Amino acid sequence: MKMLKLYLFLLLTFVINITAAENSTPKILMMGDSLSAGYGIDLQQGWVSLLQEDITFKNHWRIINASVSGETSTGGRERLPALLKQHQPQIVLLELGGNDGLRGQPLKILRDNMQNMIDASKAAGAKVILAGMQIPPNYGARYARQFQNLYVELAEKNDAALIPFLLAGIADNKALMQNDGIHPTAEAQPMIVQNVMPTLKEMLQKNK
Repeated sequence: MKMLKLYLFLLLTFVINITAAENSTPKILMMGDSLSAGYGIDLQQGWVSLLQEDITFKNHWRIINASVSGETSTGGRERLPALLKQHQPQIVLLELGGNDGLRGQPLKILRDNMQNMIDASKAAGAKVILAGMQIPPNYGARYARQFQNLYVELAEKNDAALIPFLLAGIADNKALMQNDGIHPTAEAQPMIVQNVMPTLKEMLQKNK
């Protein structure tokens, strides 16, 4: 009986220590759509998983990938409060809006949703990184230009960090895109990490 109690005590202590360690590890909450959810590829091949395995983050940061394929800014806005409360991240990376653009949604809706998520993240004590997105010019040159500029304007207005374009060097290369012309291949995922890393590293340096 004494041995059983000792075993249970040690097991409970181990669980408590593990939980405490997880809670003390700073977190990056990834709010994205299919581009970050590994659409069409194995999830472990996706850029978010590759970023977590990078030596810069592997032992020091925990990345929580809350990305959902097909997600719009409206869906992200609805889900974010509960995720902020649950995970209490130090950084929120917003990679949303692509599906809004592809559906031709009014930019006011996208702007309002993104601003709401930025405000909610800051109120929760998190720094914000925006992943800039672009849509093809065949959606209308004016709309495409305003869509791209929206991320720049939000970043400047809110003093948020900005990744200029998540798919820079990828979107215009058919060899790096899946057959749908929207989602990058597995081979392109390390390039996305390279696009993200400068902005993310700069923020981490500021928050040491």
